[in-house]
Amino acid sequence: MAVKSVANSLTSGPDVFGTDDDPDLVRDALPFGLKTMESLLAVVPDHEGLLLALCRGYTSYAFAFVQSEGDLLVNADYPRAAALHDRALRLYLRARGYGLRGLEKRHRGIAAALSVDPARAVARLGRRDVPMLYWTSAAWGSAVALGKDRAELLAELPSVRALIERGLALDEAYEGGALHEAMILLEALPEAMGGSVERARRHFARSVELSGDRKVSPYVTLAQSVSVLRQDRAEFRALLGRALAFDPAAEPARRLETAVLQRKARALLDREDEFFLDEVSAPDDTTRMENE
Repeated sequence: MAVKSVANSLTSGPDVFGTDDDPDLVRDALPFGLKTMESLLAVVPDHEGLLLALCRGYTSYAFAFVQSEGDLLVNADYPRAAALHDRALRLYLRARGYGLRGLEKRHRGIAAALSVDPARAVARLGRRDVPMLYWTSAAWGSAVALGKDRAELLAELPSVRALIERGLALDEAYEGGALHEAMILLEALPEAMGGSVERARRHFARSVELSGDRKVSPYVTLAQSVSVLRQDRAEFRALLGRALAFDPAAEPARRLETAVLQRKARALLDREDEFFLDEVSAPDDTTRMENE
């Protein structure tokens, strides 16, 4: 009873991480918090709040502080980047495991069903499942995107897509269009893997609309995925310039997210020549997105 009470407090209290303005402090604190929750989960293994918090926590930590560092080093220090990406992949898969356990708690057998008939499996999910559905698909989709050279992960892509599409059908406005942002990454995959740049742009536009244009993440996501894929340096600069124009204090609940992504946007702009094949930098066009 005592452990369950602590677990309830940890998973239902105010979000002291998301409102923080010091990414380095959060980066150092998160691992201890995650391991503490894992210790509690060992005692109360069916605690839904802990399962969701661990799925969300490991996914966020891997993206913000592990994969992002690897992304910036991929052209300058490939061995280090590969090691970071491998660690991020393991963290995403750990997060997915917690998410699937959470979905199994309400829908027994759904994890196995997702690998056999994804469309039929996700039809069992309802609106109250959207948070667990979203974070599970975010972890799973990030793992697939990072492990594109692994056949066993690519084979799971239909399951990820089915989860996100079901989430969109249930509540497309969840977390200010977060499900549409997830679809940007899926649609940025090569056409042979079911991707579509045109659909990615539509999901980007919808995510901006649903968030009231108050989130940095759609801009950074589209720039790093589609703009680089299409080798559109001008769009890359415009999107990241728009991301840097946000005021972190304007959305206190997303202060940490904004700070982390703006740090990433600056680093991407500093290293933009590593992502584009043209030899001469194009004229600065960071105002294009605002003009459009």
